[in-house]
Amino acid sequence: MGHTEEEKPLISVIVPVYNGQDYLRACIESIEGQTYNNLEIIVVNDGSSDGTGDLCRRLGEEYDNIEIIEMNDEGVSAARNAGLGRMGGEFVTFVDADDRILPDMIEKLYDCIIETGSEIAGCGFFSWKEENEFADAAKSQAGMRQENQNMEVPDRIYTVSEFIEDGILNGNSRCWSKLYRASAVGETRFRQGLTIGEDMLFLVDMLPNIKKIGEIPYKGYGYFQNPKGAMNRAFLPQYMDQITCWETAREKIAEIKGAKGREQITAILIMAVLLTAGKIAMLPAGERKMQADFVRACHGKLKKELLVPGAYERLSGGYKVKAKIFAAVPWVYLRLYHLKAYKK
Repeated sequence: MGHTEEEKPLISVIVPVYNGQDYLRACIESIEGQTYNNLEIIVVNDGSSDGTGDLCRRLGEEYDNIEIIEMNDEGVSAARNAGLGRMGGEFVTFVDADDRILPDMIEKLYDCIIETGSEIAGCGFFSWKEENEFADAAKSQAGMRQENQNMEVPDRIYTVSEFIEDGILNGNSRCWSKLYRASAVGETRFRQGLTIGEDMLFLVDMLPNIKKIGEIPYKGYGYFQNPKGAMNRAFLPQYMDQITCWETAREKIAEIKGAKGREQITAILIMAVLLTAGKIAMLPAGERKMQADFVRACHGKLKKELLVPGAYERLSGGYKVKAKIFAAVPWVYLRLYHLKAYKK
């Protein structure tokens, strides 16, 4: 690239953490071990009630490029926003405190942005639960990279319209494993009060500032599959957030993609409603009845969204059947879903 290390621009790494005393150090060490050296790390301790606060202070003393922000349990969106408000880098990336990144992830994403002239660069990720899984994945990526230099070549350069189609609407709606130009982020912030889907809305809100997005196939981000994570829990009222997020995104995406975008998002919205209903269905019968308000909300939403022209046709066969049954007899659907799930 022709840069000396001193000339390379500052990159801000924002790490929100809540009760992360068991894994924060390994996360920070994976960032401090990056081949790209000009980093500032902003750790946002969001009201942790364990030893995370003490650990943050120790890390701040050990490393001179770490800044600690203390917050009062305001949620991950507020924590990331606090980091964005404080950052000084020309570029920014997000790493969750229970995750880790491979040593050259940031450098590869930076090179991708510079080579492609993109505002955002993204890479792949791998999931891990045990230390040995992380180590094996790291070795595997290193080996693949030596065998195949194309791992670092931009796999794809998206226009905004293509990124909506092949990225956001195709499951790539995460804010992590990406590097952003700070100028493209601008005043965009995570929407507070949402716990599922806030990543996707952050990307959607940023799209007016974007012309190109680069993507490399290299899997540089290690996503820890936390058994206590939101997606692994039984129904919580926050599951309704994913429905709200897709509703909010629909109008913005329809502005860019027109009627086709509206159909696609509505189909995803219908699937989100059915997934939420499925979480309620997994509860014991007595607890299911206690969620009657949410069942009614899901049922009303589904019936309304099925009226959007073209949306039903975009569902897979399985989802078409589920949608019809839930629309006609919601409580029977929940009972059948429960029985089928516990038969396995």
